[in-house]
Amino acid sequence: MQQSNRYIILFSLSLTIVLALLLAGVSQGLGPLQKKAQDLDTKKQILGAIPSEKEALADMEAEQILARYEEVISSVVSDFQGNLVDTNEKGGPMVAEEVNIEKNYKKSVEDRMFPVFKYNANGQEAYIIPTFGAGLWDAIWGFVALTPDLKSVIGISLDHKGETPGLGARITTDEIQARYQQKDLYDTNGEFVSISMVKGEKTPESMLGPNKVDGMAGATLTANGVNDMLLNYIGYYQKYFDKQVRGKALTMNNQ
Repeated sequence: MQQSNRYIILFSLSLTIVLALLLAGVSQGLGPLQKKAQDLDTKKQILGAIPSEKEALADMEAEQILARYEEVISSVVSDFQGNLVDTNEKGGPMVAEEVNIEKNYKKSVEDRMFPVFKYNANGQEAYIIPTFGAGLWDAIWGFVALTPDLKSVIGISLDHKGETPGLGARITTDEIQARYQQKDLYDTNGEFVSISMVKGEKTPESMLGPNKVDGMAGATLTANGVNDMLLNYIGYYQKYFDKQVRGKALTMNNQ
């Protein structure tokens, strides 16, 4: 009986080791493919923040999307103080597309990196910034395209990990995202207030004003998550805007 038990234990351990090695091999083999898929998805979302680009994406193959991205997007990375960051923690070049916004979100704001994507095509310019936050059930995120003067929204792409289908998950629809277009980030006094989604749906535009968008029926908590995400993340970029965009524009105008 003891010998039998020893055999079973050894057999179980051997099987476990073999399966672990197989899984490790599969994971390592799929790694590059997964990274490529994530890279494609991120770049597609960045381009999708520009309404005209989003329409064209539907007819593009993966390689066409990547080529279009390289053609119209340039990028930099800023720290919380608005200073450009050229090197990463390993001493190599800092690449905006490689900054993991979800991992950054777990750090203190002062320690995060803030990628900025600059769009320039067909006579249109925009600054595209990533956002990340918490919805009702899990993470939500997106990219916001801002006018060159940084005062209003050109377009937005939103996504989520686990919001309720037909309710909070509607943030991914064109209908909801179109509501943010041409909305203002600042009040009449020039103070940053972001854009907030109101409670309830079918609110007349006359009651919304320049800083609010219509809500989603039955999805108030997801809407609140989007509101907090935009307020916080666009707020984090204000020092970059002041130092690297508005400050340089003011200097050039005074020369």
